[in-house]
Amino acid sequence: MHTPHPFLIQFGENFGLRYYGLAYLLGFAGAAWLLHRYHRTGRSSVGPDAIWDLMTYLIAGVLVGGRLGYFLFYQPGSLLREPLALFRVWEGGMASHGGFLGVTLALVIFARRHRVGFLHLGDLIVSTVPLGLGLGRLANFLNGELWGKATDASWAVVFSATGGGNVPRHPSQLYEAALEGFLLLAYVQTRLWKSDVVRQQPGRLAGEFLFGYALARVVCELFREPDAGVSLILGLSRGTFYSLFLAAAGVALMVYARRSIRSGSSRP
Repeated sequence: MHTPHPFLIQFGENFGLRYYGLAYLLGFAGAAWLLHRYHRTGRSSVGPDAIWDLMTYLIAGVLVGGRLGYFLFYQPGSLLREPLALFRVWEGGMASHGGFLGVTLALVIFARRHRVGFLHLGDLIVSTVPLGLGLGRLANFLNGELWGKATDASWAVVFSATGGGNVPRHPSQLYEAALEGFLLLAYVQTRLWKSDVVRQQPGRLAGEFLFGYALARVVCELFREPDAGVSLILGLSRGTFYSLFLAAAGVALMVYARRSIRSGSSRP
């Protein structure tokens, strides 16, 4: 039986330090720490002063892109009926695919203003993203939201307190935390530290991340209950459908990075 734990510290009925907000905070802090470490070890051309500017761009990209993506991808009707719902962030509603688009736009702007290679920058950032994804999915589990499909597995969880009914369900949030978050984090960190892929093939690691995330998301969607009131697209859940575009973008980046090496150019 699942008992919701949305707050680490609670001061009132709907006010306090939420685990979901803490997940974002720790994800951004971890990303900043990794970026500083990359620069100290010669793997990044982004200096300490520019890193804090970059974090501002990333935070804006994640929050604005994630929020807009939630309404555009999952609740377009509600945004048309009540545009002010976009600003009621305490009611929840973020989309990882929208966050990816927001971060991409933020990186394009930052790269142009600071004259940093966009693909090089993308490789660095994707190596930090799974940390925030994993922590966010753990927060989803603590909140008792985005639960999985019904199952008779011995590790099933009943989310009756948060609308899941008295039905044992897959703890799909934990599957996503493991695959989209911590397994993918281990992969991209290993690639960054154990190879020279970021310097030799700009864009390659970003492509591998996008493809890996899309694959993990599609697998997890098999166990996740579709969002209530959200229709399927071509018989696929929204999460699966949108992930196909990420996979295609990942493959395109990997092919581009490989062709750049064959042509003798490593310019990002």
